[in-house]
Amino acid sequence: MIQTRDSLAPSPFSFLALATIVMAMTFSAWNALLNNFAVEQAAFNGAHIGMLQSLREVPGFLAFTAVFILLVLKEQSFALISLCLLCIGVTLTGFFPTVYGLYATTVLMSVGFHYFETLNQSLSLQWFNKEEAPEKLGQLMSIKSIASLLTFALIWIAFTWFNLGYVWTYAIFGIAGMLLTTYMALSYPQFTQHATQHKKLILRKKYSLYYVLTFFSGARRQIFMVFAGFLMVEKFGFDVAQITALYMLNHVINIFVAPRIGKMISRIGERKTLSIEYIGLILVFVGYALVESPVFAAALYLIDHLFFAMAIALKTYFQKIAQPEDIAATAGVSFTINHIAAVVIPASFGIVWLYDQSLVFYFGAALALCSLLLSQFVSTDKQPVELVKGV
Repeated sequence: MIQTRDSLAPSPFSFLALATIVMAMTFSAWNALLNNFAVEQAAFNGAHIGMLQSLREVPGFLAFTAVFILLVLKEQSFALISLCLLCIGVTLTGFFPTVYGLYATTVLMSVGFHYFETLNQSLSLQWFNKEEAPEKLGQLMSIKSIASLLTFALIWIAFTWFNLGYVWTYAIFGIAGMLLTTYMALSYPQFTQHATQHKKLILRKKYSLYYVLTFFSGARRQIFMVFAGFLMVEKFGFDVAQITALYMLNHVINIFVAPRIGKMISRIGERKTLSIEYIGLILVFVGYALVESPVFAAALYLIDHLFFAMAIALKTYFQKIAQPEDIAATAGVSFTINHIAAVVIPASFGIVWLYDQSLVFYFGAALALCSLLLSQFVSTDKQPVELVKGV
């Protein structure tokens, strides 16, 4: 369970817990309302929504630039500024119900979101020691799920009981996030970082296995994010209520499972955990390719989302092999590597989808198989495997 003792005191854990709540609350509100708002208020068509999603991923691809901003800002302060940008973007969304207005607010929101996610990974790996990191990261994932679940419930109440509309709903969640961020800025001291971080791009050959596994992880995630939900709607006719129910059930499961996955990583290690994840994902993607039952498809969707919690093991693997001063710079680089596929897969695989839906998921299974083979080289007990030449 989540340790309330850590949550109440002004500690690094409670700072990250509050920051996670702000991120989950604001982004979940933006995402839950996006498709309906885009169609009903901004008159979006398929081309518009495709362009918006591509624009949303560009800041993730540029996450490596965070290291240059750290030349003038401390990571903790930069994280708070990033949350402010996220909250402002969400707050303004409802006030600009046009194609270009939604493009602009989405980019603003996404800059804050992706910079915060980069810094969140960096700070958590610096503030938590190697023994406690898996459990702490699992607890933070559970907190994220609780915040997202409550957000979905409040949105349902806002539209069903109070008929608030998009402007007020976006504004309420954005302003609430801004108030929490302001509280954090005023109430929390600057926490000590045990190693001074490099303020330049870092690419080391000893991290090459981590880089490649991160790339494959990003590619698989795009297939899940873009095409798994679309399969539910196009092939099996799931409506908005059913898709939302799947989202909520995913978060309910994560609340209880994510902390246990963190404990499992501490017990059996990163290599075994990653192997379990990748074997499971191979079976899930093959299942997507062959499924003909909506109930089985929904079960695959829930299992697929559950395996993402095991990705904690990739973060803790990096923590154990990294030089302490490399963490911030490498967090930005790895986030960029993770998003390379986000620029390519949605558009290119969308064309493949028109030809044969199952090929998209078979490719996802192939990516998971590559990850499984590479994960057998994961070791935290000796010098990490170097897959490529580097600096």
